[in-house]
Amino acid sequence: MLVLDRDRESRQMTDFEQIRYDVDDGVLTITLHRPDKLNAFTPVMKDELVAAIDRADTDDDVRVVIVTGAGRAFCAGADLSAGGDTFDYKRRGGTAEGAPHDGGGLVSLRIFESRKPFIAAINGPAVGVGVTMTLPMDIRLAADGAKLGFVFTRRGIVTEAASSWFLPRLVGPSRAAEWLYSGRVFTAAEAHAGGLVRSIHPAAELLAAAHDLAREIVDNTAPVSVALTRQLMWRGLTMGSPYDAHVADSRAMHLLGQASDVREGIASFLDKRAPAFPGRVSTDLPDVFGDPQPAWKDDLPG
Repeated sequence: MLVLDRDRESRQMTDFEQIRYDVDDGVLTITLHRPDKLNAFTPVMKDELVAAIDRADTDDDVRVVIVTGAGRAFCAGADLSAGGDTFDYKRRGGTAEGAPHDGGGLVSLRIFESRKPFIAAINGPAVGVGVTMTLPMDIRLAADGAKLGFVFTRRGIVTEAASSWFLPRLVGPSRAAEWLYSGRVFTAAEAHAGGLVRSIHPAAELLAAAHDLAREIVDNTAPVSVALTRQLMWRGLTMGSPYDAHVADSRAMHLLGQASDVREGIASFLDKRAPAFPGRVSTDLPDVFGDPQPAWKDDLPG
């Protein structure tokens, strides 16, 4: 079991306006917190989510991130209070090859590059960016009454948050095409049948199920191994051949095979005891890919 101070109080970050940031025993719960607006997505929420992930990536007390919503919704999509100008990005700063970045895309890219595994606990309606932001998360659980929908074509726009890349890889092109083209809202049961969510739970039991899953990771695995495995899995989807994946795997095995975590993992197995892995993501994560900082990060606030 990962050595943690079980007696310390959970840490609550209060310097956010539209999200809540709570760390307890290795698990960070980020709660979208505009319950009176069904947690509708705003530029402020976008900036706070990116800042929260930045903070989590440098905090070794955070092993797993759970994202959920306050009240009866997960996220009802973009805040439409600006009416027909909601998606007019002319005044926004920062560009993606000449066009302003879509806000959901910046959140998705930041989740994609995170060092920590993400679990989405979809407690209620998740439409538009409310569902696309969950696609780069690693595991999605849903409440039995949740409704999901990629409603963009019904608003005269297109799918965003890099979901045209993520969704077909998660559920296959045919299922993705049906949901994206029609823009219809569908049930958690259909999302489960299509492979979008791992499991469905009564609403009152959803967060507990997410935490049980998080504990499987926190209590039994090496933080550095999980972080690097996440990178290998997601980046492997962009590789041109199994050989490219083999090269990356080989580099990772070479570097981790010399580290103290592997000795502890083997010793604890042979001793039939829980492991106490010494490696820390903030200091011991090896650079397997050697990528420069993506240019899109230059456009983030701060």
